[in-house]
Amino acid sequence: MKTYNSAILDRKALREIVRTQTEIAKLGMDLGAVMTLAASQVQDLTGAEGAIVELSEAGELVCRAASGITREHLGRRQGLENTLSGLCLSLDEVLYCSDAETDPRLEKDTCRQEGLRSLIVAPLAYDSMTVGALKIFSRTPHAFGDQDISVLAMICEVLAAAMFHAARNQQNELYLRATHDALTDLPNRALFYDRMRQHLEMVKRHGRGLGVLSIDMDCLKQINDRHGHRAGDAAICEIANRMRNSLRESDTVARLGGDEFGVLLCEAESRASTQETAQRLSAFVCKPFRFEDLELPLGASIGLAFSPEDGEEPELLLDTADRSMYAMKRERKNQSEKGNANFVPSV
Repeated sequence: MKTYNSAILDRKALREIVRTQTEIAKLGMDLGAVMTLAASQVQDLTGAEGAIVELSEAGELVCRAASGITREHLGRRQGLENTLSGLCLSLDEVLYCSDAETDPRLEKDTCRQEGLRSLIVAPLAYDSMTVGALKIFSRTPHAFGDQDISVLAMICEVLAAAMFHAARNQQNELYLRATHDALTDLPNRALFYDRMRQHLEMVKRHGRGLGVLSIDMDCLKQINDRHGHRAGDAAICEIANRMRNSLRESDTVARLGGDEFGVLLCEAESRASTQETAQRLSAFVCKPFRFEDLELPLGASIGLAFSPEDGEEPELLLDTADRSMYAMKRERKNQSEKGNANFVPSV
């Protein structure tokens, strides 16, 4: 990879890069969180409006982390041929597009649809292994300078080193670390979006249905506050295992972050069948569990969306399911305040 001049970085930028390196080290083997942090930090450090991390998988580049205006790119796939990212990987060097309107390497129509005018893409490479790319974007032409290129290159080195050491130089291990939650071993948010996009293509092509569930744990804060985070982590793992064991292998259960989970029901026939599955899942999940010598409550609020009725875009479907889930939370809270302890909300 071409070298960069760290001398042009000001002290503030260098301090922030060192701080980012420290934060990445703290995240350890959770590559999903590492990539998300790297995208967020490089966006802030360069003044970009969006940033994404792409991994090379089976001849395609898959967006595994995204921030800012490019958040909706999460899970998107593109080929290596005839793309700036693919060229970046083949040349193994940082590439800068100052204006998409005049750069022949980019598809102008695609950039116009996305509202993107300038971008930088840098390879994620360590010890002769190139695994993907880190990109920053702006809606303004000529938005970046030499310092931004140097910042991006340095963050790439930090990120690539973390990925390399976590995966022990094994491509399949890298994929697992990058796409699965470190605590529960469930698919993470990036893989959830990737699979949702693939299932939605089947909805469009073959008229199949897709059920999407948004699940939020109910008692996690109280468990953490009263019994500590070891108990909280045990509760997260317990609810993850219960969901994994109660659904079909063809379905996807993912931890989206914190106490949030998502489910894809890829063989859902209708909204009614999606609702029935959500109700069965709720009954299976919402039972106490034992942690050491304690019996702790375990519950969840579940909202749903069904494609194609509720749309065919990932963000729209998850937003619909989220709103349904929060409506359930409000309904449960209102009934609790009225003293109706036996109230069971409909999903």
